[in-house]
Amino acid sequence: MHQMSHLEIYRFLQKSNCRQCELPTCLAFAAAVMRGEKRLDACPYLDSKDMEQLEGRLGNRSTSGEEREKAINQLRSQIRALDLAEAAERLGASHTGNMLTVKCLNKDFHIDSQGNVRSDCHQTPWLIIPLFNYIIHGTGKRASGRWVLFKELDGGADWGRLFGQRCEKPLKRLVDTHTDLFEFIIDVFGGKLMEESSECDISVAIHPLPKVPLLIRYWKKEGDFDSALTLLFDATTGDNLGIEPLYTLCVGLVTMFERIVLTHERLS
Repeated sequence: MHQMSHLEIYRFLQKSNCRQCELPTCLAFAAAVMRGEKRLDACPYLDSKDMEQLEGRLGNRSTSGEEREKAINQLRSQIRALDLAEAAERLGASHTGNMLTVKCLNKDFHIDSQGNVRSDCHQTPWLIIPLFNYIIHGTGKRASGRWVLFKELDGGADWGRLFGQRCEKPLKRLVDTHTDLFEFIIDVFGGKLMEESSECDISVAIHPLPKVPLLIRYWKKEGDFDSALTLLFDATTGDNLGIEPLYTLCVGLVTMFERIVLTHERLS
């Protein structure tokens, strides 16, 4: 396979020069991707299929993996400087011996004083990075019960368009064809079916992290009205997790759901 050029990346872009990627033109963005200075998901208009195709041809998964591993190691060094007993008290978590235990997606994650993580659940960067950020920066503030949009959280407006493109839209596509995904979320991840007055057809709450609840609202297609899906967060989310690790967490969740559906289809 020949070496991909920035012009080939440019072909996949919207060419609107919207500057959402913080560069002046789409051509500049394509060149920055080739140099490893920008990630493809910095473009809010690239859909997941095109992104996967480009990443495969670029061969930059290892580079992204190295960046994630570097981020984890930096966070791990901050974990080593923490008093885990104090962190447990602050977060309302448990602490036994030199081990802090935090429940993520209804599974126990055990973190020792060196930042090593043990869990029966598969450990991925999209979960470990938010988990470490939660332990380091979380205030332990209890949920208020008031749900808000991602863009309404502190810093969320800057990430809102990208969040819609990488999280809400692909999740909506999944649920449109696999509504039973909600049953899986409830069963495996301890989700809770919510009764609300918002007139949505399905409303499910999960806790990716103990004090970071996520609400998925879904409206089925009816007549001329298309289906719709919205992700909501408790108004206190910013007190326990920053906007960037929250975005990482949500993209990871959606990617995981996509893989679950794909595996189910292959086995069917």
